[in-house]
Amino acid sequence: MAAGLAAGLAIVWPVSATAAPASLLAHRAVPAAGAAEPPGAVAPSTPPELAADSAASASQHVILVARAVAAHRLAQEQAATRQRAEAQAAAQQAAAQQAASQAASGSPQQIALSLLGNYGWSDDQFSCLNSLWTEESDWDVTASNPSSGAYGIPQALPGSKMASAGPDWETDATTQITWGLQYIQDTYGSPCAAWDHEEADGWY
Repeated sequence: MAAGLAAGLAIVWPVSATAAPASLLAHRAVPAAGAAEPPGAVAPSTPPELAADSAASASQHVILVARAVAAHRLAQEQAATRQRAEAQAAAQQAAAQQAASQAASGSPQQIALSLLGNYGWSDDQFSCLNSLWTEESDWDVTASNPSSGAYGIPQALPGSKMASAGPDWETDATTQITWGLQYIQDTYGSPCAAWDHEEADGWY
């Protein structure tokens, strides 16, 4: 009977016991693999520091992308502006050459007189131009200064500068005059201003 009582005590855990074995508690606290979380369980949250770093990194990436897009657009706009300016300059040069090619035939003086209006000058400027180029070359398309190398009616220095007005710059009066008038406009503003400089300094 004593043995039976002992066996019974081994099977039934007393209610009044102060604590269950640690192994039993551990076994009861860990759910089986694949088992659902018990009701009310809370998933682990991302630490605030990591969340802030992630947000800052995302914001910085957005800023960098926006800057890259803006820089690309600016480069495209600048390239388009340069292309428009180059096209406009080429069109103006072509128009000037076409106008020169359509100038009235005749002596170099007659050709120059017919071209004055293309540069916004009146015929009154021709007297100064005539004095200037008579002094420089006597209106000779092949006039060459042996000491300086200046060439042609306007005495371009060097003569090859006139190639910008046409490939026939060495022999064609219209090409030389076109270049010379453009040079006068860019440098002095008018033939009379160029002639004033010639009279004062002996060159223009």
